[in-house]
Amino acid sequence: MFQPNNMMEVQLHPLEMTQNTSESEIARMRDEEFDSTTKSGSENHEGASGDDQDPRPKKKRYHRHTQHQIQEMEAFFKECPHPDDKQRKELGRELGLEPLQVKFWFQNKRTQMKTQHERLENTQLRTENEKLRADNMRYREALSTASCPTCGGPTAVGQMSFDEHHLRLENARLREEIDRISAIAAKYVGKPVVNYPLLSSPTPSRPLDFGGQPGTGEMYGAEELLRSISAHTEADKPMIIELAVAAMEELVRMAQMGEPLWITSLDGTTSVLNEEEYIGTFPRGIGPKPTGFKCEASRETAVVIMDHINLVEILMDVHQWSTVFSGIVSKASTLDVLSTGVAGNYNGALQVMTAEFQVPSPLVPTRESYYVRYCKQHAEGTWAVVDVSLDNIRPSPTVRCRRRPSGCLIQEMPNGYSKITWVEHVELDDRGVHNLYKQLVSSGHAFGARRWVATLDRQCERLASVMATNIPTGDVGVLTNQDGRKSILKLAERMVISFCDGVSASTTHTWTTLSGTGADDVRVMTRKSVNDPGRPPGIVLSAATSFWLPVSPKRVFDFLRDENSRIEWDILSNGGVVQEMAHIANGRDTGNCVSLLRVNSANSSQSNMLILQESCTDPTASFVIYAPVDIVAMNVVLNGGDPDYVALLPSGFAILPDGTTASAGGIADAGSGGSLLTVAFQILVDSVPTAKLSLGSVATVNNLIACTVERIKASLSCENA
Repeated sequence: MFQPNNMMEVQLHPLEMTQNTSESEIARMRDEEFDSTTKSGSENHEGASGDDQDPRPKKKRYHRHTQHQIQEMEAFFKECPHPDDKQRKELGRELGLEPLQVKFWFQNKRTQMKTQHERLENTQLRTENEKLRADNMRYREALSTASCPTCGGPTAVGQMSFDEHHLRLENARLREEIDRISAIAAKYVGKPVVNYPLLSSPTPSRPLDFGGQPGTGEMYGAEELLRSISAHTEADKPMIIELAVAAMEELVRMAQMGEPLWITSLDGTTSVLNEEEYIGTFPRGIGPKPTGFKCEASRETAVVIMDHINLVEILMDVHQWSTVFSGIVSKASTLDVLSTGVAGNYNGALQVMTAEFQVPSPLVPTRESYYVRYCKQHAEGTWAVVDVSLDNIRPSPTVRCRRRPSGCLIQEMPNGYSKITWVEHVELDDRGVHNLYKQLVSSGHAFGARRWVATLDRQCERLASVMATNIPTGDVGVLTNQDGRKSILKLAERMVISFCDGVSASTTHTWTTLSGTGADDVRVMTRKSVNDPGRPPGIVLSAATSFWLPVSPKRVFDFLRDENSRIEWDILSNGGVVQEMAHIANGRDTGNCVSLLRVNSANSSQSNMLILQESCTDPTASFVIYAPVDIVAMNVVLNGGDPDYVALLPSGFAILPDGTTASAGGIADAGSGGSLLTVAFQILVDSVPTAKLSLGSVATVNNLIACTVERIKASLSCENA
């Protein structure tokens, strides 16, 4: 069949025809030559021999190149669209064509490609133009309904031109975001276009998606967190953008400035914010501190083993962020994505989020925050991510915590390392904190920058161990199977997230106090597990208590993680000898590891039990978390199988310094100073989810946790004597 594209192959280029008459003559000669050329098969359009006597003039016959010739010239065109005389002759000799035929084919091919490119470019410009027009209409409508943030009345747009009012609203954003203006729009529209690139929503607003990993059954009553939050409207977006840009400027300056804004403590280990200097330096922001609120501000710097691009991705992906900081973030969700960034990265990304921050104890209320998160690249290898509360846009009387510009400055370093400067600055009402934890919270170590940085440093080491391939094979019990290591670490990660989610005073939890003796009160709550492959079905009873120990956090951590001393406190092991079967180190500290333990029962009639345990420590907090696991399921995981279907009910310990001056060094300080220990158990009391909880089950769990606490106190007291 005759192909239209092949017609183009032999049409003369119009520019060549008009510029050079000899080319036309040559073309005519070429046509005559083509008429005399023998065609093959279906490519020959000549009729039968009787038609040769037809006196009527013949139609001009077009020579069509063979498929092989076209393929060869197409391939050559990709490498060299403008062949010289020598190349045309060589190509013509190889394909059985005249050099002029080759020349005309390449001229027509270039014309064809140019036409296609212009058509595509016109389509893109038309789409961009329509987008700019729609944005312009939306901003006009938003300005017509805008209200004054000071008095709440209508804005006096009539006192100035529309353009002047528009420029005033956008002045701050343009100053910081001029590099965000679209290059294509500027080129074809002919002037800088204020197109609010941050306001586009490439993905629809997503509902709240709290919890750790999908399907882990941690999403209990998540909608409670939104009861006091009013969603922003389209008219709020310019204010959100302006607030985010100002917050970014403030964060970068706070990360880089020294005295008098930051005053170094006497021991030189911490920096304290000078509030008077702060107010004078940053007069704008989210308004004055509410009455009765306290200010917490801290700054910390560290070098972590992770590339700066991966760090930015973790901070901007709510699931990865809440997983890495599971000990601090109990619930988190992205409410709206105002921009996903440009050029395939997070530069300019803007998200409206809500989160709940925790201390792993039921005695410390969580901190809920409704804020915008903004990411920006400041230079090659330098990024910043900032959070700032949006409560001033939709004020609520129930707000107990406001985030002033907080976040981190990330700087690229050689060999895949990054330098982190973290700033935490919040205002809050802390009257609900139990007396046992007041010192720790007021010192800033519970929620401050040091805890965020220490957690990030530890998690970066953990992620590096997941990817490690040079595992030493000489040590006994070290798991070297790469797939098995990844599966075990993924299972342990889910276990830690589940433990942290179930031990705090989250708004989604309803704790019931069993006794009235004070700080050692045991608090319990029930959960129903249905259709969750990662949790056994039925009614789960959670019990937790927090208490003070006159022992350093490091000694408590070493005692609880050591399998040789487990028999001293673990009632459920029933006196059996605990042996470590497999071991995965995931950090510089020997205490950071995942272990598979076997409890060899003292009673030969009872089967042996397997326990998965992760112990992790950093200068601000330590955890020893464990869960009984099925032997068959663990064999599958050890061979690299899917760990999501292993049912877990984690129990364990959270160890924090008590916040006194003596323990200011944190977990790593083995000197004086006490510890705050939280003990938490999860017990399956009935395998039927619809069953009712019996008082006997509650009493059993209460006795279990009380006996465990007494054994720990007795063992550590003897050790401390």
